[in-house]
Amino acid sequence: MDLFLPLILIMLTCSTFAQDNPPSPGYNPSSMVDSVTFDQAYRNRWGPQNQRLDQNSLTIWLDQSSGSGFKSIRSYKSGYFGTSIKLHPGYTAGIITSFYLSNNEDHPGNHDEIDIEFLGTTPDKPYTLQTNVYIRGSGDGNIIGREQKFHLWFDPTEDFHNYAMLWTSKEIIFFVDDVPIRRYPRKSDATFPSRPMFVYGSIWDASSWATENGRHKANYEYQPFIGRYRDFKLKGCAIDSQQTCQPPFGSQAGGGLSHQQVVAMQWVQRNYKVYDYCSDPTRDHTQTPEC
Repeated sequence: MDLFLPLILIMLTCSTFAQDNPPSPGYNPSSMVDSVTFDQAYRNRWGPQNQRLDQNSLTIWLDQSSGSGFKSIRSYKSGYFGTSIKLHPGYTAGIITSFYLSNNEDHPGNHDEIDIEFLGTTPDKPYTLQTNVYIRGSGDGNIIGREQKFHLWFDPTEDFHNYAMLWTSKEIIFFVDDVPIRRYPRKSDATFPSRPMFVYGSIWDASSWATENGRHKANYEYQPFIGRYRDFKLKGCAIDSQQTCQPPFGSQAGGGLSHQQVVAMQWVQRNYKVYDYCSDPTRDHTQTPEC
């Protein structure tokens, strides 16, 4: 009987470890994309006094005077867009730290957007990662978001982790440390963004909605709120690229996700997804026919 005890303990340990970490996706798209320096791809967009670049590690922060953000030099019609981010610990309610694609400046009130947003939180609760897709609609009170929200299987304040979006003509895939967490397929032209977008990152005060629908607001006794970015990954088809330009593949075989990647994504969706707009009974799903 005693001989089996160490084996049982090992099995229990492995089982616990497996529950806390996603299955291997078997493919690391970030390793297929070379890193670029910040200055090669981006410029300050706003709040330059709250932005510091040190050996290609970018720090942006929010205080009572301002937040800060950056924007890509070029506009893209497809591609892989990633960066490693380390989030601010402690009380961050009301604060958004983001990395996203948008053409809002070109199409105000009628823009497209693909979002990775970290919704600030209180110290007793985990960060929420919100993914979102907008298609030709964000103005005049006609905001139609396609949100899926996730908790993470690690503490995003302890270290840098890679977050990325792959946008092709057929689908959008969101990755966390190369694990796909969400796939948004193209089902029709009306439900898929196709106009060129710039890449952005920012930190800002969204107290009206960011944390528990605005229940908890930004508290500047805890300022500054800091977002750290490094390891910028960008490989896309810019607006002036030739027609033959193709974005990177999401899987080793090319095209969409492999079976192993789908299994990893399903694990995340099953264990860490906390909101899906398609499952929200309060939403008007005539506005989101893909559901």
